[in-house]
Amino acid sequence: MTQAPIVVGVDRSGAARFAVRWAEDVARRHRAPLRRVHAGPVPVGPGVGVVDGAPLPVLLAEARSARMLVVGPTGEVPGMPGSLPARLAAYADCPVAIARQGGDGPVVAGIDGGPLSDAVLDAAFDEAASRGAPLVAVHAWSDAEIEGTPDRYLGWEPVAEAERRVLGENLAAWQEKYADVPLHRVAVRNRPRHLLLEWSTRAQLVVVGSRGRGGFPGMALGSVAHALVQHGHGPVLVIRPPAGGACPG
Repeated sequence: MTQAPIVVGVDRSGAARFAVRWAEDVARRHRAPLRRVHAGPVPVGPGVGVVDGAPLPVLLAEARSARMLVVGPTGEVPGMPGSLPARLAAYADCPVAIARQGGDGPVVAGIDGGPLSDAVLDAAFDEAASRGAPLVAVHAWSDAEIEGTPDRYLGWEPVAEAERRVLGENLAAWQEKYADVPLHRVAVRNRPRHLLLEWSTRAQLVVVGSRGRGGFPGMALGSVAHALVQHGHGPVLVIRPPAGGACPG
């Protein structure tokens, strides 16, 4: 059975050239085929497939049969709000990696107990194992909803214990499967996007779900994923629901 390829979007920018090198490394480590795709009529280099069309629909079509879609952090979608990486992370049918120069620290998984948590951990443990890197499982919860509560509030420890339990329940099965991957847990009262942006300054890779247990129904890309796609300091892998979704417009 043919293995699904790593697909990387190619143009003449420095960001895209780095994305190709990053995708080559991922493909080598996972022993997966690599497909370089340029949307447009003019080839940009040897070994690059040229597909006629605009980058967004071309790459969304490629994502339907890809193991992972890799793009640089720049690019706009004419006539649509939001950047090309953000639109792809919101609507692609496979995980989407935003390739940036990263640190030499651990792989970091952002876990919130939502429906994509298992898929995030699966991808994060797999990446950590292939890199020979430790994994840091980060679970942060915001106190925004209860910051204005009266002083008679019972205290933070019951909340903290419940949130640590969420993280432990998510990790149980994966620790057994990836016993050789050093695992560190971080469960803190903090705003998730702030904490994960901080981790992105030193992580090899940050892995998050396209949206978590919060957010509005129907939201394609949650605030944490959007912040990391747009403002992360290193590479970010956004895990999508299995069926993806059609891109409006």
